[in-house]
Amino acid sequence: MTTTAIRGGLVITAAEETRADVLVEDGKVAALAAPGSAFAQGWQADRTLDATGKYVIPGGVDAHTHLDFPFGGTASSDDFETGTRAAAWGGTTTLVDFAVQSRGQALREGLDRWHAKADGKCAIDYAFHMILSDVNEASLKEMDLLVGEGVTSFKLFMAYPGVFYSDDGQILRAMQRAAGNGGLIMMHAENGIAIDVLVEQALAAGRTDPRHHGEVRKALLEAEATHRAIALAQVAGSPLYVVHVSAEEAVAELARARHKGLPVFGETCPQYLFLSTDNLAEPDFEGAKYVCSTPLRPREHQAALWRGLRTDDLQVVSTDHCPFCFSGQKELGRGDFSKIPNGLPGVENRMDLLHQAVVDGHISRRRWIEIACAAPARMFGLAPHKGTIVPGGDADLVIYDPHAEQTLSAATHHMNVDYSAYEGKRVTGRVETVLSRGEVVIDRRKFTGRAGHGRYVPRTTCQYLT
Repeated sequence: MTTTAIRGGLVITAAEETRADVLVEDGKVAALAAPGSAFAQGWQADRTLDATGKYVIPGGVDAHTHLDFPFGGTASSDDFETGTRAAAWGGTTTLVDFAVQSRGQALREGLDRWHAKADGKCAIDYAFHMILSDVNEASLKEMDLLVGEGVTSFKLFMAYPGVFYSDDGQILRAMQRAAGNGGLIMMHAENGIAIDVLVEQALAAGRTDPRHHGEVRKALLEAEATHRAIALAQVAGSPLYVVHVSAEEAVAELARARHKGLPVFGETCPQYLFLSTDNLAEPDFEGAKYVCSTPLRPREHQAALWRGLRTDDLQVVSTDHCPFCFSGQKELGRGDFSKIPNGLPGVENRMDLLHQAVVDGHISRRRWIEIACAAPARMFGLAPHKGTIVPGGDADLVIYDPHAEQTLSAATHHMNVDYSAYEGKRVTGRVETVLSRGEVVIDRRKFTGRAGHGRYVPRTTCQYLT
């Protein structure tokens, strides 16, 4: 492994901003020093990267992706090779994907299946959450074993009856188990039973267009499920992490719980911060590109999400990257919005969109790094090796040009999907060079990484609870 010096940049972490040179040895951050200091000038580096006028930031941690994910009779269009390569292009150096327990099978079978999907294919480091689709005595006992080997978070669904759905009793049992073994319960909080009634009624009335996907998955049914999940977690004595929060009313439920001092956390995604029901209503079935769950909301919800990120009632921004091509996949739902595969592409865009939020004044530079790097690393037991720049930590580093302008487009992105959810959007800021454990994987806008460089990372338990 070569020794690399990154010189002249503004180093930004969640904790501080400082002009510093960074020395990388054997895949780790070896030292930080004031530029021009005798210490920094004495470094013997095989390679020097000039970061003058640029930021040096930690590699992003995307804690919510679905690569090679079966859904609705098809599968997400990015596999672990294309998805992790696109993540690297976007300045993300670690992602946490979801392994799926199939009904009637053991957790171990699902986890082994996802290891097989990822092994030898990843350009960046990766870890797994576990989706619990079948809560029973055997799977509850398996939770303990998985926590012991570094799979420390478990996702449950209040939505999708007949597929992933768990009832309140199953959820309570899983939460009780997590309270004992240190696992973190992640919740898709929507009242799926009620939503299915509204879907059936909408289709019967001839309301079949993509925009009706957003209309039936009502914000109140997200808020109700969030409230219920918090209550169940409180009964179980368990921490709770609510995924892809999209609605003002759901943010209010999280804020109320956190005000009481409960170990309740929330995540939102760029699509809820930058897109809206206006996109779902685009004509000629174009709205299908924006079908995801929880759904896009009216634009007025965005202010509450930004406020939640500033006040730390929402701690993390992940992508929920689950891409389906418009041609041949999203089109499965022509004439029936309920058959449109749910999911948006975004793993390549997250860091840039959140930097645009800095430019727009929604968040500070340090908060950008907090919600995109440091908080997800701590939330999911990856710190201090991931999510920050500290001696001894992994050299997952990004040289970021805060002045470069770009236009997001399917014509230039690297995700394996035939459209961009942000087509034509102008943003300021762009990833220039990316190091993953000291190895340059993006070199001044050229991909130099390889499938198989990325390693599986076992995780500790949630570091906000210790």
